[in-house]
Amino acid sequence: MQNSSPKPPETIALHKLGQRGEELAAAFLLQTGYQIVGSNFTIPVGRNRNDAIVSVEIDLVAYEGPILCFVEVKTRASDWFAVPAANVDLRKQRQIMRAARAYRRMFGLRNTPDRYDVVSIVLPPSDKGLRGLQIELMRSFWSEEKFRKRHLPERYWD
Repeated sequence: MQNSSPKPPETIALHKLGQRGEELAAAFLLQTGYQIVGSNFTIPVGRNRNDAIVSVEIDLVAYEGPILCFVEVKTRASDWFAVPAANVDLRKQRQIMRAARAYRRMFGLRNTPDRYDVVSIVLPPSDKGLRGLQIELMRSFWSEEKFRKRHLPERYWD
């Protein structure tokens, strides 16, 4: 039986804010020369400790020239507390990398050069329209190299 209880207004407002941010990010990337090939790509990437399926969404998939870019969009109504990109933490980066690997496997793009970008958006209050809109594109926000396990050379003691 499905839960038919309505979503709280705050959840709906945050969802709309996120959708608006993704639309603005896509338009910004197109103006910047990206070619968008996908949005809201969602794939299961594993299970959590409670054995529930964990799905990850890649907000935008685009090409900048020959480089395949996996773009995370973070939108906030204010940057008073922290910039939106601060929420792209290590856990989120790992999840997006897992989804990106699955994406490359699914579409036969294993040898395509890629990178992970973040678009940070601060939307002004609705009464100001788009005046005061802040969009920042951060290319190569992180790389898979950062997460590779380092093998230390074995040490032999006499």
